Amino acid sequence: MNGAPSSGFNQLKDKKSLDDILAVATEFERTARDFYGALVNKVSKPLRYLVEELATEEQRHYDLFAELRARADLAEQIQAMVETPESDGRFSDAVHLPELGEKPDDQAVLQYALYREHTAMEQYQALAASTEPGPIQELFIWLADEETRHKQELEKRYYEIVHSGGV
Repeated sequence: MNGAPSSGFNQLKDKKSLDDILAVATEFERTARDFYGALVNKVSKPLRYLVEELATEEQRHYDLFAELRARADLAEQIQAMVETPESDGRFSDAVHLPELGEKPDDQAVLQYALYREHTAMEQYQALAASTEPGPIQELFIWLADEETRHKQELEKRYYEIVHSGGV
């Protein structure tokens, strides 16, 4: 059936409600907070401040999502259907954390953290582009910028550690 219009099912399967997306994002931020929080006493001292800072930032993101989902004035907008970003699968997969052991290697920690921050940055950029102007779009823009800054800081630390012979 070439040229046939897409069925309603095909059009909907590429969409999710913002509430569904926010639920995954909330879980993503929670697992990131827990991941970084559990690493604080396991990583080397030079990396500790960065891991503590990331845990704090992820808690802030978690709180923002929880507050947004609880706002009655946004209930209708949160039910809106948006295009599922290409990054959605990677973003959802990043909820699952690796086992880094009791003495994780700084390089392995930074590599995984870079992956998470990059994945979040892509997801929030795509969501900002696909949502209507307003508080939700503003949040996604802000989060994309935050994740970009996190990624840049991690890249800087990674370069310092790897190229200083620290690993």
